[in-house]
Amino acid sequence: MTVNEKQNQIIKEFSVFTDWIDKYEYLIELGKNLQAFDEKNKTEQHLIKGCQSRVWIDAEYVDGKIIYTADSDAIITKGIISLLISVMSGQKPEDIINAELFFIDKTGLQENLSPTRANGLLAMIKQMKLYALAFSVKQK
Repeated sequence: MTVNEKQNQIIKEFSVFTDWIDKYEYLIELGKNLQAFDEKNKTEQHLIKGCQSRVWIDAEYVDGKIIYTADSDAIITKGIISLLISVMSGQKPEDIINAELFFIDKTGLQENLSPTRANGLLAMIKQMKLYALAFSVKQK
């Protein structure tokens, strides 16, 4: 599935919920189902700067695609990173670098996050794109 197809799927999933309490509960569920993150990767190197909560992101390059793993000590943030992983993990570096993440606005996520969470979201996206850029450079 492409980045845009995955984003459209998320938009459709969020459209089922009419109020933000339900959407937050959905984010919490996503966070609970996030793939386990290896404790040995909870290091300064993987820690995202600019997040109020602690967020760790790691990436591997497997068969031409990037596989992300992540964790957070905050459950809603964990749900947000789960959404980002579902969109970007398993994609080619250039597709991640060029991705316009429109699902963030279309779901209302951006406008319903506190300013500190919104800044953290941008920091997570930036780090994921930096990993993609690093892997695309290594390919050449």
